[in-house]
Amino acid sequence: MLDINLPNTDGQHVCKEVRKVSDVPIIMVTSRDNEIDELLSINFGADNYVTKPYNANILLAKIAALLKRAKGHPSQDKLDCKEFILNISKSAIEKNEQELELTKNEFRILHLLVQKRDQIVSRDEIMEALWESENFIDDNTLTVNITRLKNKLEELGLKELIETRRGHGYMLK
Repeated sequence: MLDINLPNTDGQHVCKEVRKVSDVPIIMVTSRDNEIDELLSINFGADNYVTKPYNANILLAKIAALLKRAKGHPSQDKLDCKEFILNISKSAIEKNEQELELTKNEFRILHLLVQKRDQIVSRDEIMEALWESENFIDDNTLTVNITRLKNKLEELGLKELIETRRGHGYMLK
């Protein structure tokens, strides 16, 4: 349970940051009773939104339902990506019992490409995922990150797994 009104910060910001690293269930509990705060909370990753004053029995039922769903779908520690395993907890890539550690940016890029496999992911979309902004980011910074990721994939024998689509972006084959 997370309150929107926290001292020195905003619960919605905390929710957004938690969602970057975890899929733990989050219920926003707040005295703010307006649709904008509810919509923002849900968009930032909250699973439910409860306004004060609330009925304790209804809140307990919502918590129980959310926990039941969370148990039914445990967060995956490893993603099987056909040619390799993406180890989420270690921020690493594995193939044939060989493991290479990825930097934060390399991991985020590869995870995004895995999620959108066989789709072109634009440079802008990748930059937004990495830095939450396209502003003030040198375009070469992304190119360097992609090149390092490609080199690590090649170390595991995964040559040309990331395809560059000139003028469009990148695609995981």
